[in-house]
Amino acid sequence: MRRLEPLLRWVVVVALGFDAVVHLRFAPAIQLAAPGGIGGGWLFRLQALAAILAALYLILRPSTAAYLVAGAVALSAFGAVLLYSLVSVPTLGPIPSMYDPTWHPEKTLSAVAEGIGVLAAAVGAGTLRAPGPTDE
Repeated sequence: MRRLEPLLRWVVVVALGFDAVVHLRFAPAIQLAAPGGIGGGWLFRLQALAAILAALYLILRPSTAAYLVAGAVALSAFGAVLLYSLVSVPTLGPIPSMYDPTWHPEKTLSAVAEGIGVLAAAVGAGTLRAPGPTDE
């Protein structure tokens, strides 16, 4: 299983990269809902930054902790896209309602990538924690 770890790492990195690209691409449009406030655009940019930093952390320091961080970032994006697609969450302080029940190809692919990233991060963390064949 440990031989699969580099592949799992790159699956997570690619998933986080896709997450970052999609969030950066849609940030300007979603910011229009609150042009002077925090708005969805800034939340999308922060998500993209978190995805980029988590991917870099995993590349530079492949460890259980890096997998857990990457998995948490992917899970936050996956959970948010599901939540805001299924539930009309009202405005919360300076954060506008971002309810969007429509599923277009980029949103769908991003959600799939984030879900795969969560699963690959969990398996990757497990491979680093599990004792190898020569460990006692």
